[in-house]
Amino acid sequence: MVGFGLARVNTPPYGAGMKNKLSSSDWIQAGFRALTAGGPQAIKVEAIARGLKVSKGSFYWHFKDVPALKSAMLEHWAKVATDDVVHSVEAGATSPAEQLRNLVEFSTNALPDPYGGAGTEAAIRDWARYDVDAGEALKSVDLRRLQFVRKLFKEHGVRGVECTSHANILYGALIGIEALSQHGFSEGQSDLTKLLELLLRDV
Repeated sequence: MVGFGLARVNTPPYGAGMKNKLSSSDWIQAGFRALTAGGPQAIKVEAIARGLKVSKGSFYWHFKDVPALKSAMLEHWAKVATDDVVHSVEAGATSPAEQLRNLVEFSTNALPDPYGGAGTEAAIRDWARYDVDAGEALKSVDLRRLQFVRKLFKEHGVRGVECTSHANILYGALIGIEALSQHGFSEGQSDLTKLLELLLRDV
């Protein structure tokens, strides 16, 4: 997100793999930077290789073609921006309320530059509007995230359909606050924390 946030967990330093042979992760990160800067049409081997200051041969060592890179990007995003986030949130607190607070804090921290910065997830969502595979990946990620947030509200004591409503409200705010924050219209973490506390009281 903002969403849950791309690669906030164990993110290698920008350019960490460039001193030696580039890894597939280096190309995936570069793919996200291209996506964030110019949209899916900017994910091109020659342009990305030029940005990395390497030949195209390095790319084809790891990926058959651009569609293979895009597929790897979507898989990576689903893991790092959802699975790893859930694991970190669960490991960082015991009560569901504290886990939700950690999720808000975690999701509003600055995104690392290797993946394109704060606009990365918005770029993925825009990509999903026009690409079937990206759309399916986004739908799957949104479902898993909502299930996690709904589970935490249920464990906190929110009953019945209100769990779904609370999860939708918080997750929708997490997505929307990103756009507002980029234009200086919201202090993301502060505003989301206030919303969460109101939702937590509604038990």
